[in-house]
Amino acid sequence: MKLTEYTSFDGVGLSHLIARGEVSAAEVATAAQRALEAVNPQINAIVETWEPEAATPYVGDAEGDHALRPLAGVPFLLKDLGVTMKGRCCAMGSRFADGLLASADSNLMVRFREAGLVTFGRTTLPELAVSTTTEGRMCGPTRNPWDLERSAGGSSGGAGAAVAAGIVPVAHATDGGGSIRVPASFNGLFGLKPTRGRVSNGPAADEVWNGLGTHMGISRTVRDSAALLDAIQGGSVGEPYYIAAPTNRYVSELQRSPGKLRIGLTLNPANGARTNAAIKAATLRVARELLALGHEVEEITPDLGVSWEAFVYANAQFWTANATSRLDTLAAATGRTVSADVLEPATYAVYEYGRRVSGTDLLAALQTRNAVTRATGQLYQRYDVVLSPTLPELAPRIGEYNRVETSVDGHGWIAHVLDQTPFTALANVTGLPSMTVPLSTDHESGLPIGTQFGAGFGREDVLFRLAAQLEAALPWSGRRPSVWAGASSQD
Repeated sequence: MKLTEYTSFDGVGLSHLIARGEVSAAEVATAAQRALEAVNPQINAIVETWEPEAATPYVGDAEGDHALRPLAGVPFLLKDLGVTMKGRCCAMGSRFADGLLASADSNLMVRFREAGLVTFGRTTLPELAVSTTTEGRMCGPTRNPWDLERSAGGSSGGAGAAVAAGIVPVAHATDGGGSIRVPASFNGLFGLKPTRGRVSNGPAADEVWNGLGTHMGISRTVRDSAALLDAIQGGSVGEPYYIAAPTNRYVSELQRSPGKLRIGLTLNPANGARTNAAIKAATLRVARELLALGHEVEEITPDLGVSWEAFVYANAQFWTANATSRLDTLAAATGRTVSADVLEPATYAVYEYGRRVSGTDLLAALQTRNAVTRATGQLYQRYDVVLSPTLPELAPRIGEYNRVETSVDGHGWIAHVLDQTPFTALANVTGLPSMTVPLSTDHESGLPIGTQFGAGFGREDVLFRLAAQLEAALPWSGRRPSVWAGASSQD
């Protein structure tokens, strides 16, 4: 299979070729490996690769099985965080955890296997995912395929860069403050953060970052993300949150009209900063397109329920206390000592701050979370969807983001992170679904601009319907970054 052919299909398309017998899963896996070899030296998105396990064969009626498992046989990459694959390392982007091997598959890994995904490697992230740029010292910076001098975002930066450059059509990602939507936006991709409780974190974890974190993926097409969420949604015994299963498969929602939606538009973030002029203009163009599609759009100023400073402070308690607990657990497991010598400056600052967070501090942060969730819930009584920029600025140049890492404490670092991503973190605190859609490009730099849409609790169906409508109205599939496996001379 030529790379030009491999990269011309999304995951559902590749799987359909396999189901029809036009190409074998082994041939597709080989093409993915060749794509990695062609572009990864430039973007640095992969931590480790291994020989892919044999794809689960189609059974009975291959076409019928494909309808139930539309990603079977598709090459797939795991983010180096939060999901365990038996016998494989999950280092979380940190030298401190490097070498620890998983003793069992996590619930999510079981779902990936059942979906027939062919996992063959791990992607990069910043240390312990406490950043939204991927420039860790363990692996070096992950570069944006659209401009190699720019960040690929984070914390799922390796996943975003790998999908954007054509290594795989869809990759695992996690989101605790925007970590799916940030790299998806910077890399010109689709990314959806599900509702809290939609995807299992178990069995080793009940919730991540006090409910802020969740699993999903990043893809080049809406249908790949819908198929992925169909495959992984649903809890297991002992889950801390329960959410009703969707009425229909998410892939089927793509064929349904979203109807006339009430859409609230917000252009500037809650931290008082102003959105980049090009991004603001792009968001307004999307708003006009939504009006043309028959939706109602009204500009609003959402109420967080608390001040921005209180919002940041609560997030700092969640992020730092959980990072400290994780590092102490790793220290006990490895016999290593937590120190500034082995951790990166920002991570160590987060660890030191987290050691001082008390139980009452965490309870107060949960009260803040409740205030924010109640206020946002009221917002979604008035609007079906809230539209905003995904990010207030274009992808930063490598090195810019981390300039402050040696001059702030843990609270200061989290404040810095949230100032870079002020639109995305709200969905994590509230647990609501949110997606970024690659609808625009900056005319001057050529960099992608994502547009964010949020919806009420459990309403991923609304988001997928709207995303499919926008994908048809403002298609992005023909855009290609400067680093693209399909342009490789390996063909």
